Amino acid sequence: MDKNEKFGKILVVDDDEDVLQAARLFLKQHMEVVHTEKDPEVIGTLLKNASYDVILLDMNYRRDVTSGQEGFFWLSKIREQDPSVVVIMITAFGDVDMAVRAIKEGATDFILKPWQNEKLLATLSSALSLRRSRKELESLKNRQKHLIHQINKPLHDFIGVSPAMRGVFDTIQKVAGTDVNVLILGENGTGKELVARALHQNSSRSEEVFIGVDMGAISETLFESELFGHVKGAFTDARNDRIGRFELASGGTLFLDEIGNLSLPMQAKILRVLETRQVIPLGSNNPRSIDIRLICATNMKIHDMVSKNEFRQDLLYRINTVEIQLPPLRERQEDIGLLAEFFLNTFCHKYKKPQKKLSISAINKLSAYRWPGNVRELQHTMERGVILCDSDVLEAEDFLFTAGAKEISSTGEFPFDLSKFNLESLEKAVIVKVLDMHKGNISKAAGELGLTRTSLYRRMEKYGL
Repeated sequence: MDKNEKFGKILVVDDDEDVLQAARLFLKQHMEVVHTEKDPEVIGTLLKNASYDVILLDMNYRRDVTSGQEGFFWLSKIREQDPSVVVIMITAFGDVDMAVRAIKEGATDFILKPWQNEKLLATLSSALSLRRSRKELESLKNRQKHLIHQINKPLHDFIGVSPAMRGVFDTIQKVAGTDVNVLILGENGTGKELVARALHQNSSRSEEVFIGVDMGAISETLFESELFGHVKGAFTDARNDRIGRFELASGGTLFLDEIGNLSLPMQAKILRVLETRQVIPLGSNNPRSIDIRLICATNMKIHDMVSKNEFRQDLLYRINTVEIQLPPLRERQEDIGLLAEFFLNTFCHKYKKPQKKLSISAINKLSAYRWPGNVRELQHTMERGVILCDSDVLEAEDFLFTAGAKEISSTGEFPFDLSKFNLESLEKAVIVKVLDMHKGNISKAAGELGLTRTSLYRRMEKYGL
């Protein structure tokens, strides 16, 4: 506590007027507000009329000068009325057992009369820090509850009438209330994180944290520190203890995105944590128990990876008690118009534009396009259209797709001879084309392709680009 700075409100309750006088004289030098009271019977009224950061509470009064029973009684009453207030018990009798009981029943600390001013000041400094932390935590919890109330409408982010999406909705509703591990499969941009959040929001853990981790963005050297945490001194830059994502998500939901990108050694470490339900921070030998609901996602053909020994079968068994397969947008054409209208309204509101409409020709063009970037690409396309179009009606010509992008033919087939290509050569050709179009700008190319920068870098490395 800075001797030149006054902060905090304190209430001192003691039936000894000399103690109250000494407390007033000393504490008014350091506290913003100092209230003193001889009669503990008025504590309830005082707490109704004011909020205190710290209460110094005597354990013994006139009726009972040694047992501390009155102090315990008033401690319980205070905690009932204001659970976040910090209570420090004071007594003239140094009884260790009494001190232990006071701490167990909710007191923060215990001091003896007559106190040493330096000791009292140090105790108050710690108490005020604890009070601030409690208030910040309560504020965060209230904000989280408010946000959850705003967004916790079942599947509100999903729009779709196609049979494939109705199947996804049905599966989410069935498994959300359980704690089973879920694996979400689907191409980039299909909404895998939205599914994970819907599962969390409709679960018994909905008021706890949702922690998402992009596994493709974590290097192998930082993997253990990021996921399991580290202790001070574990490595050169470890200046403080750090909680890992698994421990941070304890009590809530942990979402591991792009889990198919993990190397085999990293997979083994994840498997050990899932088997033991414990993490060991880097540099420590002490395991810490965790309680998480695990949801994973990948855009890779993970079952094929198992057959090629690129992904551990035992880990796959752990993470896919239930699988949810998200269809690409090209396979749910009846949803394209609905999604386009939704994004149109969303971005008109966001950018304070007059309400716009889509012409029939625009809807036909959007429906005919193959959407390699799926819903994310459609979202970005509608955002660009709203920003750049001055008319109240968006026409087909207002939508410009990636150069060389193909539309779905009337038969639903991709309109060139696929027999001349394998999947990898097609992917490489598209990446080269988009990079060339954006003059090597990785961020723009990744956005156009519906990839993260990290995912694009990996593919460029794979193809030697």
